[in-house]
Amino acid sequence: MAELTFHIRQKDNESKARAGTIITDHGEISTPVFMPVGTAGSVKAITQQQLKNDIHAPVLLGNTYHLYLRPGLDVLEQAGGLHRFMNWERPVLTDSGGYQVFSLAASRKIKEEGVVFQSHIDGSRHLFSPEYVMDIQRTIGADIIMAFDECPPYPSDHRYAKKSMELTHRWLDRCLEQLKNTGPKYGYTQNLFPIVQGGTYKDLRVESCAYISSQNAAGNAIGGLSVGEPEEMMYDFTALCCDHLPGNKPRYLMGVGTPWNILECISLGVDMFDCVMPTRNGRNAMLFTTRGVINIDNKKWEKDFSPIDEGFGCAISNYYSKAYLRHLMKSKEITGLTIASIHNLAFYTWLMKEASKAISEKRFQSWKTNMVEILKQRL
Repeated sequence: MAELTFHIRQKDNESKARAGTIITDHGEISTPVFMPVGTAGSVKAITQQQLKNDIHAPVLLGNTYHLYLRPGLDVLEQAGGLHRFMNWERPVLTDSGGYQVFSLAASRKIKEEGVVFQSHIDGSRHLFSPEYVMDIQRTIGADIIMAFDECPPYPSDHRYAKKSMELTHRWLDRCLEQLKNTGPKYGYTQNLFPIVQGGTYKDLRVESCAYISSQNAAGNAIGGLSVGEPEEMMYDFTALCCDHLPGNKPRYLMGVGTPWNILECISLGVDMFDCVMPTRNGRNAMLFTTRGVINIDNKKWEKDFSPIDEGFGCAISNYYSKAYLRHLMKSKEITGLTIASIHNLAFYTWLMKEASKAISEKRFQSWKTNMVEILKQRL
């Protein structure tokens, strides 16, 4: 058992982008990295074999709220944790459930003790306290666990954002104390990442970064962005947080985003990303490709028998044609959802590898500027 370590292999000359390696007890993660979202111990429409062999995902994200409700902690504990339950030997990160609490605004109550919420499954009431959320994530067994936080909505006034941030900091203290008093259940290290909050107020973000940095955690996360604010504002606050978080620890921007969002944020100094976008959009016929964005539902692809995308070496994207995938989508065949999801996630993985290569060759900024222009095109 060893605490997570982070080594920076190379930095870009013209931006704050860096390529590194995160080392966990379940293996290494090359950064920058995109983490597929396996909400309930499964990435929708994709098997673990496909995640390893077609997508080459180095790490998965699991959702504390959903896994707690179903299958439940007793099942996960008896299985020996999520890795064994889903037969995934690579690293796992779990979020804290804070974002789900944020999205359940109509059926939750926030107080100092924690958050009382109603299950979306059966309406039963539950309390997530910082201590209990740490215990839940211990039982799930993730390599990287997130501190319990409150994610304020956008927009929030300064008073609310400050109150929310201070609550997040007090909850962090309790998370750290609980982790100190407990140990991992399955014989490998679990590493806590605190989460920066503060809404869209520079003074609060700087204050939160300082508080989070003082904890000397294994890594740090930036939360509360990509929740409805304008894209440029997201970039501004990401840059601010990266400038005020330790450079020798991995930085994780939660819930972001499009391929161009990710490339822009890599240039600002972010190392880790997650988002449901590649799979959710894939299931809704939107494909991210090396030439731009495709809506595969469009009639223009009906008789296009060329491969989905030959530009990045994914076997599935080379094997099936645009016309065939469109047919599957129009016919509501489940196979179509799988192909589209694998394609999008494999594309994201490829994009991270290309970004790392460009950083290593000290040409990231010019490569990124050109790539963003291509990726945003609608085909």
